[in-house]
Amino acid sequence: MNEESRQLFCSGVGHFSARDLAQAEQCFRELVFREPLLWEGWANLGFSLEGQRRWEEAESCYRQAWALNPDSFQNGLNLGSVLARQKKLGEAETFYLKALALSPSSPAIYSNLGALYSAQDLVREAERCLRLALECQPDHSGAHFNLSYLLLKQGRFREGWSHFHVGRSPSLNQVSLSFPRWKGESLEGRSILVCHEAGLGDMIQFCRYAPLLRERGAMRIGLACHFSLKRLLSSLSGVDEVLSLDEPMEAGHWDFWIPQLSLPMHWDACLENMLAHIPYLFADPEQVRLWGMRIRTEKGLKVGLVWKGNPEFENDADRSLPSLQVLAPLWKITGVHFYSLQKGDGEQEALNVSSNQPLMALGSQLEDFSHTAAVLRNLDLVIGVDTAVIHLSGALGVPSWVLLPAYKADWRWLSDRNDSPWYPGVMRLFRQPVSGAWEAVVDEVGEALREMLSELPAAVQNPWPEQDGNTGTPAHSHNRN
Repeated sequence: MNEESRQLFCSGVGHFSARDLAQAEQCFRELVFREPLLWEGWANLGFSLEGQRRWEEAESCYRQAWALNPDSFQNGLNLGSVLARQKKLGEAETFYLKALALSPSSPAIYSNLGALYSAQDLVREAERCLRLALECQPDHSGAHFNLSYLLLKQGRFREGWSHFHVGRSPSLNQVSLSFPRWKGESLEGRSILVCHEAGLGDMIQFCRYAPLLRERGAMRIGLACHFSLKRLLSSLSGVDEVLSLDEPMEAGHWDFWIPQLSLPMHWDACLENMLAHIPYLFADPEQVRLWGMRIRTEKGLKVGLVWKGNPEFENDADRSLPSLQVLAPLWKITGVHFYSLQKGDGEQEALNVSSNQPLMALGSQLEDFSHTAAVLRNLDLVIGVDTAVIHLSGALGVPSWVLLPAYKADWRWLSDRNDSPWYPGVMRLFRQPVSGAWEAVVDEVGEALREMLSELPAAVQNPWPEQDGNTGTPAHSHNRN
C-alpha cells in the first residue's frame, strides 16, 4: 500500500469512527479502486455499507474480502453476520463455522452462532454456543444479551434478567447523568429516577415496577420518559414526578437513577410473580368522554388497528405487516367498525382507503399517548402487531389481539403460548405458522372475530359501561395490591 492509499485508509477509518458512513464509504471505494487486492479495504467498505443497512452490497464486499483472505476469521464472521441479516441462515451458519475453525475460542463467533440458532428456535444448540462464548470471555456483553433473550423467551426469568442486566448498555443520556446508578442499596429517605431506556412499549410495560421502589424506602420516585408518554404515565399510582427526556435531571434533585428494564431483576420477576395487576395505567376521564362522542356508533364492535411499528427497530420487517391491505379480509365481516390508531409509518394508508373499508383514520388526531389511551377506552378490542399501542391497551385492560411473526418474535411473548402473563385475561396471541404467513394469521383473526360477534347481544351500543361519575375508569383503579 503506497502513501496515498494509506492516507485513504486512515481517512476512511476516521470517518467510520465518527459515524460519517457516507464519507467512509467514499474513501474505501476509492481505496479498493486503487488497491483491488487489499482485503482490508473490501472489509472496511463492507462495514461502511452494513452501517447504512445496505446488506446486499455489504455482502458482496465481504465475499470479496473472504476470497482474498480466507484465513481471516473476521472475514468469515462479517460475512456470516450480513448473511444472517438477510435470513440466508444456512449460508450464515456455514461461514460462522468456517470462522470458528480458524478461531476456536472467539466469543464473538459463538455469540453470533448462538443468536442464529436462537432465531431458528434451536434452543439447545443456541444455549450451548452462548455459554461457550461466556466461557471464552465471561464479560462478553453480546453473549450475555443473546443468552438473556433466549432464557427470557423460555420463561427462565431469574437467570435471564441477570444476563440482561450485564449485556444491555444504558443509553448515552443516562450514562452522562451526574448522580449514581442504583444497584440495590438502601433507598431509605432517598429519591430515585427511573429512566426511559429502550422503546416506548418497553416503558409502558415496565413502568409497573417503579412504584415498588417505595418498598425499598424511596421517599420520592420519578420517571424520565419520551415526551409523548408524559401525560399518560402521570396516571401511574405511586410515582411523584414524570419528566420528559428534554427536562433537567440534576444531581441534588435525585439521589439515584435506574434504567426501567433493570427493575424486574430487583423484584425477582418470574412467571409466578409477574406483578401483572391490570389495569395500572388510566385514561383521562374527560378525554374518554370527548373521544367517545367522536367515534360513537349505534351498533357493532369497535376495533382499533395498528399494523406497523417503528421502521428503525431491528426486526421491524418481520413484526410489521407489509401494508394495511393484508387486513382486507376483515372488512367483509359485518358488524365491525374499525379505527386506525396508526402513527408515523403507515399512517397515510388509512387516509387512502376505498369506500368499502369500514375504517376511520384517527392517527393524525392523536397528539400523544394520553389521547391514544382515551380512544382505547372507547373500543371493544385492539388488533395490532407488537408495538407500544398494544402494550398500552394491555396496561389499560382493553382486550387485545397481538399478531406475531414466526421469525424472531420478541422474547416477552414467550414461546408456544396464545396468551400473555404480562397482561393476564386481556391479551390473545396469534402467531404465524411459518415466517411471512400473515394471511394465515388474518384468517384466524377473522374466525375469532366472527365467533366474538356471535356471542354478543344483537345490539352492542355501549360496550364500556359507565362508572361512578361517568369517569370511564374502574372504581377500584387506585388499588394496586
